[in-house]
Formats: sequence, C-alpha cells, structure tokens
Amino acid sequence: METSHSLSAFSTYIGFNGLAKVSRASRFVRRAACGTALLALSLGTVCANAQQSILPPQSVSSSTVPANGDLNPYGIAFVPAGVPSGGSLKPGDIVVSNFNAKSNLQGTGTTIVKLVPNGNPVTFFQGSHLGLTTALAVLNSGFVLVGNLPTAGGKNVSGHGSLLVIDPRGRVVKELKDPNLLDGPWDLAVIDKSPFVQVFVSGVLSGKVARIDLAIEADGVTMLPSSTVIASGYVHRTDPAALVVGPTGLAYDAQHDVLYVASTGDNMVFAVSGAAGATHDGGMGRLIYQDSAHLRGPLGLALAPNGNLFTANGDAVNADATQPSEIVEFTVNGEFVGQLSIDTAQGSAFGIAYGFDANQHSQFAAVDDGTNTARVWTNP
Repeated sequence: METSHSLSAFSTYIGFNGLAKVSRASRFVRRAACGTALLALSLGTVCANAQQSILPPQSVSSSTVPANGDLNPYGIAFVPAGVPSGGSLKPGDIVVSNFNAKSNLQGTGTTIVKLVPNGNPVTFFQGSHLGLTTALAVLNSGFVLVGNLPTAGGKNVSGHGSLLVIDPRGRVVKELKDPNLLDGPWDLAVIDKSPFVQVFVSGVLSGKVARIDLAIEADGVTMLPSSTVIASGYVHRTDPAALVVGPTGLAYDAQHDVLYVASTGDNMVFAVSGAAGATHDGGMGRLIYQDSAHLRGPLGLALAPNGNLFTANGDAVNADATQPSEIVEFTVNGEFVGQLSIDTAQGSAFGIAYGFDANQHSQFAAVDDGTNTARVWTNP
C-alpha cells in the first residue's frame, strides 16, 4: 500500500443549513509525513510525525440520487459567494450532475441536484434526452453551465453533445453546439468575469480542449467569434466500460494564466500556457506529471489553495486493485504528495472541486459514483 499523508486536520461538515450525516473513512490507514498533507494542508496547516499512523478524517456523505432515480454522479461544483438572491441556489451550496438515468444506462442522466446532508438531494434542474457530464460550473451571476453527451441505449454516443446554459431558476436559456469546439464536452473550467465568461471545455470525442468565449446577459447568450481550440492531440477512444476515454479534468491557474489538463488515456497531466488569450491550437502543452505508480486514468482535476493539483483516478487506465478510486495530490512541478481512496471498488472517483461554504470555510468535495454519493471535507 502506498504511503500517503495525513488528512486529520479536517472537521465534520455541518453546513447547508441542516444536520450533518458524518461518515468516517474506514480504509487505507497510512503513515503521515511532516510537510504538505493531502487535503489537510490544502485547506490549512498540518505537520504529522513521520512514523505516526493516522486515520483519514471525518467527512459528510450525501446522496446524489434525486426523486427520478438518476444515478452515476459525475460533475460537482460549488455555488460561489455573491450569487444574486432570488434564485434556487445560495452561496455555499454544492451541486452535482448525474450521467445515468434510473436504468443505470450511461449517458441518460438528466438532473442537476443540490446536496442535502442526511437527506435526499433537491433537484435544481431536470431535462429530457440528456446525458449530463462532469462539465459543471456555477457562475457568479447564478447561471449554471453543464456538459451534455447523451447516448442511444447507454452504449453509443449520439452526436457531438452540447453545453447547456441554465438560468438561476433552473431553466435552459441556451444550448450551445459546435462540432469543432464542443465535441463531447466532458469537463470544464471557467474564468468568470460575468457577463463575460471564458469556458475551457475538454472534448472527449476529439482529444481537443477549446476555449468558449461567452457573453451571458439578460437578453441572451452569445458565443463570441474569439472562441477557439487551444490544445489537441490527447488520446481519445471509446471504451466498453467507461464509454469514452479522452481529456477530462481542467483546472485554471489565473495567477499564471495556465490551464492544466488531465488526459485520461495518456495517463498524464499537461499545462497549457497563455490559455486565456490563446488564438491558436498549441498542441498538448507541457507535460508536468507522469507517474505510473499513482496515476490510473486521471479524470476530475482541481487546483488547491496551496497551489497543488488534485486529480481523481478513474481506473480505466493502469488500474491497480490495491489502490482503487484514489484522489491524488501532486505539485505543478510533478512531485507526488499523497493519495486517498474514496471507495473500495475501482472506478468510483470522478468529479472533484474546491470551494467555500456559506461561512467561507474552505472545502473539498468529491463524488463517489459507485455509491451514488458525494463527500465533503471542511476546514474549521
């Protein structure tokens, strides 16, 4: 079992104006090393004795299954501070997109839900003939962006997919389609200067990453002509278990204008410089992390407050039954920091996100699509 760092600095999450349902991770006790600690230092400061065995921290586990029975949570996102009042979402809420319907057929899920600890989630949005992907974000304006890649019978992808723009009350105001820029929108990252928003979208069907420049205003949504493909060349293919494999997680570093790309099929993470203003395709970018000992088909990607990156191993590539469904932390210089399994079954990790609760406490959230739940860790 791989040594991993402490997560013990976390406290139980009791946000969302409700009682917390606390779950303690019961597996993968690992020795901790003094220094940067997985999740813990990302939200605070911790220094553990190098020889001390420490249990993983407490976290809140919430159901992601709405009233219609949708399954397979993929995307997860925080509602930012400053979201206007009057909508269905409040600052500190966490939303999740479901990829499967009650039938558990892939690419048939139609809902975005708001997590409710110790209870069933609240449906924020429900559409039809959809397959909502990991690509999920809530903007400062209260609008929600979500990727859509439906299938025929859960086996074959139907078309190129689309990006839905949903208003604060859960109504679709625009469905964006473009076979070159939005070819299987699988995950996203945003630069939010509402009403002007730049959306980086990974195309799982083409192996490309595009920047979609949008103007989202009261009178409509416009895709601007500056939208363009900024990266390409990543492995992409269909897969009998995962449905599709290609570039997935995106994380944007605004301070350095760098977009990080988790390429599942390549089992690598890349950095694309100058992403906000790029006017052409720069290829795959610079390889920053290649680690066959810890990467197992990286999916979701998140930039932590301490500057490190986190990715969720999907186990479709380089699988290891002794290290299932791991969240892996590493530096932008490619140094492994730590890892934590969120499920004893392989292939359960997918979307991850950093954000803040209503009291501005730092949080980390991850979906578990094996149990149809999401877990949230909070720094007090």
